[in-house]
Amino acid sequence: MGKPKEIDGSASVPTFYGRELRWKREQVGLSQKEVVEGSYYSHTHLSEIERGERRMPADLAEHVDRVLNTDGFFSRRCEDVRKARLRGHARYFERALEAEKRADTIEEWCPTVLPGLLQTEAYARAVVQATHPLAPDEEVEAKVVSRMARSQLFEDDHTKPEYWVILDESLLSRPILPPEQAAEQLEHIAALARRRRIVPQVLPWNRGPHPFMFGTATLMSFPDAPPLVYTEAQYSGDTIDDPALVKQYGKAYDRLRAAALPLEASLTLIQRAAEDERNGKQQD
Repeated sequence: MGKPKEIDGSASVPTFYGRELRWKREQVGLSQKEVVEGSYYSHTHLSEIERGERRMPADLAEHVDRVLNTDGFFSRRCEDVRKARLRGHARYFERALEAEKRADTIEEWCPTVLPGLLQTEAYARAVVQATHPLAPDEEVEAKVVSRMARSQLFEDDHTKPEYWVILDESLLSRPILPPEQAAEQLEHIAALARRRRIVPQVLPWNRGPHPFMFGTATLMSFPDAPPLVYTEAQYSGDTIDDPALVKQYGKAYDRLRAAALPLEASLTLIQRAAEDERNGKQQD
């Protein structure tokens, strides 16, 4: 077995917490399986916590404190880690934020703005300032930085999650940014598609009635957990795990996917829209 990858505890509060957890566990000579024995959690769950990739549930923190005899250290720091993960994000988004890091697949429909995972910094800042017009600069910056951090899902050598997004055609020409920045945003999406990190489809504006005319939807599946659906309104969000409802959302998304343009045709539209922005052309 190879040596475990070193954790940079300075990167964030969760990685600091995870590094301390691994250090204490190895100090007493216990494996991850031995630490979680008697709890409701797997050793893979503990491994993700040690890498700073997953939040420590309060009941597991209490269990770890008992097993490692750490006098409540991990229980007391649970809330610090939760707040650090959530910084820059709405509280109602917490469960979905953690889930997208573990997802095998993410399928998204966001008809009025480009999804957060695809936004450039300029686009994210424009959206945050529009939805929180009275927020101080430091709060806006925190939200933008947090949104940009989410896009790391598509960087490095990651092959997961498999991300499928359906974009309403109106998003390709909605004047949210100046032309140069709008072109950069569209080219960013096209580049992700060419790298085969995402599958974007465009739903034509004249397609007519479809199953998702109301609201947003993000469908997530996992290798070791039941699927979830996240929906969001202006200042609220809901994570749905009821199997019947999740199945209903899945069927609706499949119908929406069937109504959208194929990948190549969609990519052509996105690239053409980017060129029109750079050339200063008004799209129909």
